[in-house]
Amino acid sequence: MKLFSANHEPVSRARARNAALLNQLVTPGFGSLMCRRWVEGAGQLGLAFVSCGMILVWFYREMSVYYGLMFSEEKPIPGNMKIFEWGVIVFAASWLWSAVTSVSLLREASKSKLTALKNFVAPPMPKLDTGQIATALATVPQWIRQGDAIARVFQFKDFPAAMKFVNAVALAAEDAWHHPDIDIRWNKVTLVLTTHDAGGLTSKDFALAKKFDELSLR
Repeated sequence: MKLFSANHEPVSRARARNAALLNQLVTPGFGSLMCRRWVEGAGQLGLAFVSCGMILVWFYREMSVYYGLMFSEEKPIPGNMKIFEWGVIVFAASWLWSAVTSVSLLREASKSKLTALKNFVAPPMPKLDTGQIATALATVPQWIRQGDAIARVFQFKDFPAAMKFVNAVALAAEDAWHHPDIDIRWNKVTLVLTTHDAGGLTSKDFALAKKFDELSLR
């Protein structure tokens, strides 16, 4: 179960591992934010900051007691241990919440790798004939046939937008274990798809072309 999760993109095992280390050994929430778990990360980090603030308040009051005894004849206000105890409780809650997110990230990354492995060992898909290719092309009208491949040029408002799309394409391709040729020219991205194992176009090429079309609209 992912607490307060929103839609997000899958992560690699290395990134999930680094996020878990940040969450559990550095500051709760940092690793979650690194993997774009925005709501979870912000909540965990917020709780960690609140707990640190509570502990600092307790520490200040404790120190004021000692300074008061040293330099003032007035009776100082004693520190409140409940503030310290609640600070520890809040930090523990933040740490445990980040641990849940870390486990979720590691499990998701392992599942993605298993899916990629299954796709890798799966038998090659049958090559489409001319009629099947024509029918499939009608479902992705912005793609054009180039011999045994299909291609499309995507245009975006600027380079960062183009790179955001390329990153999304890379994740989708890795998940499907089917990788396009990519050419980047500032705000233009050209993708070329073919199934080398089959020696031409297969249904996998057109399924991924539709996925890329959807990603370009986000």
